[in-house]
Amino acid sequence: MAIPAALPFPSHMTPTAPAVHFLIAGIVASATVPAFAQAVAETTLPEVTVTAAADHAYNVRASSSATKTETPLLDTPQSLTVITRELIRDQAMQSLADAVRYVPGIGAAQGEGNRDALIFRGNASTSDFYIDGIRDDAQYFRDFYNLDRVEVLRGSNAMIFGRGGAGGVVNRVTKQPEWIPVREASLTLGSWGSRRAAADIGQAMNDRIAVRVNAVAENSNSFRDGVKVERYGINPTMAIRAGANTSVVLGYERFRDDRVADRGVPSFNGKPFVTDRATFFGSSALSPTWVRVDALTASVDHDVGGGFTLRNRTRFADYDKLYQNVFAASAVKDGGRTVDLGAYNDATQRTTFFNQTDLSYTLAAGNVRHRLVGGVELGNQETDNLRTTGYFGANNTVLNVPTANPVPTTPITFRPAPGNANNHSVSKTASVYVQDQVELSRRWQAVLGVRYDRFSVDFRNNRTGETIRVTDTPVSPRAGLIFKPQDNMSLYGSYSIAYVPRAGEQLTSLSVSNKSFDPEQFTNVELGAKWDIRPDLAATAALYKLERTNVILPASVPGDNSTLADGQTSKGIELGLSGRVTPAWNVMAGYAYTRARLSSELGGKVLAQVPDHALSLWNRYDISAQWGAAIGIVYRDSIFTSNSNAVTLPSFTRFDGALYYTLNKQFKVQVNVENLLDRRYYASAHNDNNISPGSPRAVRMTLVAKF
Repeated sequence: MAIPAALPFPSHMTPTAPAVHFLIAGIVASATVPAFAQAVAETTLPEVTVTAAADHAYNVRASSSATKTETPLLDTPQSLTVITRELIRDQAMQSLADAVRYVPGIGAAQGEGNRDALIFRGNASTSDFYIDGIRDDAQYFRDFYNLDRVEVLRGSNAMIFGRGGAGGVVNRVTKQPEWIPVREASLTLGSWGSRRAAADIGQAMNDRIAVRVNAVAENSNSFRDGVKVERYGINPTMAIRAGANTSVVLGYERFRDDRVADRGVPSFNGKPFVTDRATFFGSSALSPTWVRVDALTASVDHDVGGGFTLRNRTRFADYDKLYQNVFAASAVKDGGRTVDLGAYNDATQRTTFFNQTDLSYTLAAGNVRHRLVGGVELGNQETDNLRTTGYFGANNTVLNVPTANPVPTTPITFRPAPGNANNHSVSKTASVYVQDQVELSRRWQAVLGVRYDRFSVDFRNNRTGETIRVTDTPVSPRAGLIFKPQDNMSLYGSYSIAYVPRAGEQLTSLSVSNKSFDPEQFTNVELGAKWDIRPDLAATAALYKLERTNVILPASVPGDNSTLADGQTSKGIELGLSGRVTPAWNVMAGYAYTRARLSSELGGKVLAQVPDHALSLWNRYDISAQWGAAIGIVYRDSIFTSNSNAVTLPSFTRFDGALYYTLNKQFKVQVNVENLLDRRYYASAHNDNNISPGSPRAVRMTLVAKF
């Protein structure tokens, strides 16, 4: 693998291998309706309530992500928050960090300015991301241009999603072709030269084939000096009615993202260094990061008959990623006058193939009803990773610069250093799982499942010639019990286990010191309540304990053996409210109390970037058929930037707002304002000296056209 020179956004870069993305989904249903007169004469029909999809629905009633079957959220024994397309549009969301802002128990980390990084109930992850239920674990910033909704699951999720999923997962659900015409385009202009255009076009070709194309183009600057982003994406899909009982969806996605890797500001005396919010520590010109994604998925749904349904999902994806950064590598020194800079770059090429096959069957045994799902997942991931270190002058890996102008003037060269990665790995996954959703009675239900994974990694250190092979065979159980005191309310208890193999979530961290132990284990116990106050308004509450064990403790004396220890414990309460309070008033609200601590063997410190208290509340009120307004409040308690607990980010309260105006059936305008009161705050961090300032007041205006 060749590492490009330290240049801003190379426009000629393309992935090394083409890829295609298929996605297949379908629903087949049949019903028999007796003649109206005969029905009236022989029986009394039950009351039927018909509801139409709301224009601004913040609540959904069912999802298949947590169970692999379309299940009401009320009957799902797990914390699950759905960010709907209406909420995405109303808040003008463009990133996962935007989406989880209103999800209790989840936070966003900096990700070194080059990738999505979330913290699920105290557990940091850059890989627990899925698209239409299939793993999408490369490190990059995902866009929302082709999404129908975002589903955030909390707790251990290995039974459904396999390895990882320790504290939770995010599943992005893409827009699907429909036989109803879709014609929508949007243009967004905003502060600091923000420019973005998107289109969503769908058409039925005939009664058997429908197509849909989503596309986006963005070229935006930032309040941070020299920071910008350019991204482009296109996602054509085609749905095929392949027969009376079979449906297919095929699609391809090409996505590229070029930006500056922004590592923020360093610390000083245990707090973020106070400087102009625009100040870039390092060199923005020498900190490019880019990704190229080509993906092909295929999905087939077939009604076998006799109560059996067969579903197959396939995804092949090719990722080409580079990030390079010149950044603050120390706390501010000399009484606030100087800081050390460091530099490196890292390139990753990854190809992935996953195939899932599920067979579902519904049966009744006396008064007990079973919804059975059995499945197999096969996967193959091949990864090349190469890292080089930046040298200032001949042999210096750090450069001391004044904080008044923290930009390097010494030439920087990038070359391999001792310990730098130069790895090739191949991971293979073979999984078998079975689940039973049991309706024991009208009031009692249970969800029981177990998954067996065989996860193997062949790892080669190209620098030393060392090879390692590791195979893990975890068994991940899941059990949930649901009691419904009334039809619109449920109380549940759940227990689940997930495992994270020693290969590391990005398959690049194997070494002699960590290869010989069992995977880390995450055990989640949860009690919760869900209440559909109305069909379009839902409240949730959850009380949980999440424990991490099998953490490697290095030897305290050279030559001694490493040992295993308990790692950390998170305990908390999560509350949520989503939906329509009145016909004109929609809300999305969340509150989380989290107590997350390392074990005493690991120092007993508070886990990084986990606030004790976090609160969010978004309100949209439609004043008339033409006018609407929204106000949002986000509160986050103070957090530590790392497990050292040496640097603290102060608590903050931020207000956001929006105005909506409908010109006519074809045109709508909305204005979103972030940080209405222009408060100074710090949004996230990667460590003690890479801290991201929050944005000053930012305005974005979006014109939406339907034609």
